[in-house]
Amino acid sequence: MTTTAPTAAAPSRLRLALILGALIALGPLTIDTYLPALPDVGQDLAASGTAVQLTLTGTLVGLALGQLVIGPLSDAFGRRRLLMAGAGVHVLASVLVAIAPTIEVLTALRVLQGVGASAGAVVGLAIVRDLFTGRAAATMLSRLILVMGAAPVLAPTLGGILLAWTSWRGVFVVLALYGLAVLAVVTKGLPETLPPERRRSPRIGATVRTYGMILRDRTFVGLVLVAGLSMAAMFSYVSGASYVYQEQFGMDPQTFGFAFGAGAIWMILGTQLNPIALRRFEPRQVMSAGLTVSVLAGLTLAVLTTTGTGGLPAVFAGVWTMLLATGFVMPNAPALALARHGATAGTAAALLGSLQFGIGALTSPVVGLLGNDAAALGLSMFGAVALAGLSLVLIVRPWTLPDINDTPGDGDPARA
Repeated sequence: MTTTAPTAAAPSRLRLALILGALIALGPLTIDTYLPALPDVGQDLAASGTAVQLTLTGTLVGLALGQLVIGPLSDAFGRRRLLMAGAGVHVLASVLVAIAPTIEVLTALRVLQGVGASAGAVVGLAIVRDLFTGRAAATMLSRLILVMGAAPVLAPTLGGILLAWTSWRGVFVVLALYGLAVLAVVTKGLPETLPPERRRSPRIGATVRTYGMILRDRTFVGLVLVAGLSMAAMFSYVSGASYVYQEQFGMDPQTFGFAFGAGAIWMILGTQLNPIALRRFEPRQVMSAGLTVSVLAGLTLAVLTTTGTGGLPAVFAGVWTMLLATGFVMPNAPALALARHGATAGTAAALLGSLQFGIGALTSPVVGLLGNDAAALGLSMFGAVALAGLSLVLIVRPWTLPDINDTPGDGDPARA
């Protein structure tokens, strides 16, 4: 690997990881921090539970659609401008949410808030592709997946702490302050990574053609499916764990919090062991091995839960093994996908993020449809990773992929 000391304008890898981590955390914090306050929102705005839950859906819609727009715009106008604009939109929307008079206004503003938060995710991935490729990109993404795994778990806890001394409106004031902090960090600490000579046309026709070109890349689409379906397994766990642990196995809320957090720790452990594995193996090899383990663990979990064998220890063993293995899949699949489209990294990251997020969100209700018990959890998680495995074998065909050298990204040859 060729390395050089970063220049004054170029943050070190650690500093870059911290900045990008703060950006990417904006989405999960926006989604999850106010979850403990949902009943309070309904009471304060005289809204039904379904109406309040739609405010979550609005945020998810904003996150998905925002990436599709912001990614191509970052290819045309640069990364910093879009990050600063996204953070500014998020701050404005958060302040307006804090004073929203009705549930309808709140839902609309949550869509806008999601659009603002989406800039951190999509532009963060594009910046990684600007600066790194191969093992270096997968290693950086491993650090960022740590944030993506920890933030959704910690955000509700943070929300509960905030509610001890403020109302649900105060939670959004805190989110606005976090957005301001992100804006300040980007302004002072993050240089532009996409030089003018590498920028793309901002015209809609050109953007549509670029999307079409990327979607015709069979391997890219296959890698998106692998990443999205692996995330779907994780979403199945998130959406079903409370019902399985509390209603089926009788855990109290405090014990459930520890059990749920333990699952996140296993996934985080996998993401942090991933860079060690990449010192000896190619990203495609690590991804394939991780997905194989996940499929086998999912099959075992499905068999044990549907037959009622092993009880809670069987659920823990199967779920935690799958989450650990997912930690080896999630950084490498996006890194391999983005490596194929360095010249359109923002647009490619937008497709990757939106499709990956959309696949996970669409499949997360499956646990509820199957019954919200351990068998439903096991079957849904196994089904997701089994489809991911089929996508890997039939579409990606990793044995046909070339080895990836640890080379610099297109944006700065001095920083690999």
